[in-house]
Amino acid sequence: MTDIPEPTVQLLSLLLGKRTAKRVYHGSLTDLFLDDTVPEDVKTRLRASRELVQRWMMEDLRRSPVLQNPRAVRDYLVVHYAGQEREVFGCLFLDNRHRLIAVEEMFLGTVDGAAVHPREVVKRALRLNAAAVILAHNHPSGVAEPSQADELITTRLRDALALVDIRVLDHLVVGGTTVTSFVERGLI
Repeated sequence: MTDIPEPTVQLLSLLLGKRTAKRVYHGSLTDLFLDDTVPEDVKTRLRASRELVQRWMMEDLRRSPVLQNPRAVRDYLVVHYAGQEREVFGCLFLDNRHRLIAVEEMFLGTVDGAAVHPREVVKRALRLNAAAVILAHNHPSGVAEPSQADELITTRLRDALALVDIRVLDHLVVGGTTVTSFVERGLI
């Protein structure tokens, strides 16, 4: 009986070559991206493929108003925050028709928090001439449950942005492959 490689190894073989794929893959793509023993040239190719996927997803987000495709926003954020070892707070800046202007990482924190400064978010939104914002950040723990600190900063950002007529449409918390929406929870 022939040993048929699993589909993940077959895909990795296209990027890395069959021998390299079998040598570096041990059943987990997450571990593969984080493993320090993986050669740097392999990591570079994997990062490049991930970046291509992110760019493709970003193109998809730009095709129509963001609120018409909330699944695409969630999928993009899961890929964007995958493997982050520290908390990253970002914003999706939208025009008055809720089309994407930009996605930007605003603040980089530690393993369990990021200092978010409403003034900087307001400045950037004004500079981009945004009419609305979707807030997003990850929880490196993998748990997408919003904390009290998350609720507090959302309120502060909503109030600060409201002073200049910019709406906060949602705040999405990403934990692993799970995304929690403040709007769906009734927190906004």
